[in-house]
Amino acid sequence: MSEQSPRQEFSGIRMGKPFGIPVYVSWTWFLVAAFITFMFGPQFAQRLPELDSTAAYAVAFAFAVLLYVSVLLHELAHSVLAKWYGLPVRRITLYLLGGVSEIEKEPPTPGKEFLVAAAGPALSLGLGGLGLAADVYLVNDGGILEVLVWQLWVANLIVGVFNLLPGLPLDGGRMLRAGVWKLTRNPGTGTIVAAWGGRVLAVLLVVFPIAMALSGGQEIDVPDLLWPIVLASFIWLGASQSLRVAKIRARIPQVNARALARRAIPVAAETPLAEALRQATEGRAGAIVVVDHDGSPLAIVSEAAVQATPEHRRPWVNVGSMAKSLEPSMVLEADLVGEPLIDAMRGAPGSEYLLVERGGEIFGVLATADVNRVFTGV
Repeated sequence: MSEQSPRQEFSGIRMGKPFGIPVYVSWTWFLVAAFITFMFGPQFAQRLPELDSTAAYAVAFAFAVLLYVSVLLHELAHSVLAKWYGLPVRRITLYLLGGVSEIEKEPPTPGKEFLVAAAGPALSLGLGGLGLAADVYLVNDGGILEVLVWQLWVANLIVGVFNLLPGLPLDGGRMLRAGVWKLTRNPGTGTIVAAWGGRVLAVLLVVFPIAMALSGGQEIDVPDLLWPIVLASFIWLGASQSLRVAKIRARIPQVNARALARRAIPVAAETPLAEALRQATEGRAGAIVVVDHDGSPLAIVSEAAVQATPEHRRPWVNVGSMAKSLEPSMVLEADLVGEPLIDAMRGAPGSEYLLVERGGEIFGVLATADVNRVFTGV
């Protein structure tokens, strides 16, 4: 199973950097490798009676490793095409339920979104076809290689078809999103439709085997429902996360630097804090900027530092002692709105930014906390 994901924190084993893309393996992979080994060991022992029990389990473990190599190729298909389109790829992670490609920006058009999403299932189905051809024409002696090839092409066929199901976070969901985006010209609408498709799939994964058992007059085997429930939970959570992201993205156009900025007053570094606060109150300003003798901004007075300074000390503390020097990246144009503003803040994380007019005049101070309030409750 694969998905494209935003940035997330992760610790795991780094396996290499194919095509310049770091590949990590989560510790959860070892759990699924052990599960595959013990589940398929008896099957390989039955199909290869010449092997003893230890050798059969060794072949099962080899299948687990090769299966995840296939998953890695699936993810590389997504990531390499994304890089081809100029989209940054942070890394690929192999974990319990498959793999995830951390593509840090969305494709700019629905067509590119569709192709990046389709690349993974296309590669899995291609591997399945190559494996089938090899099974029929090259390795048909009934030995270990044929058994492994057979198992792998069937597994890749299942992975490819399953990922084409039309619901987020599956690749088919991203393809559905691209289609709705193309029709409505609204990526948010595409996300909502595909996310609800994912929720429907999650429910069907559990309901369908139960309905089949009941219609056939059979008892419901709870252990057999374990894997569908795990998959359904993953899909439901992924779809729900996509809905939250869609709500957040719908509010991004409301992020207007001018509208959210606090008016700032310029003061010299040696100005006592009490005097600077008096001037700010008088001027109805919500921020204080330290400037040099020419009026050029040097630093922003930290609001947290001001609040932490007792009132009786404020006449004896100058503002320069509690100001944070301005890095060039912390100075933003006051006209920034929406995605460009978010990207600028993401590129230089901080608590406060100085907003300036095109001519360099100070407009005000933008606090990250004020921007975050736009998304409160999402």
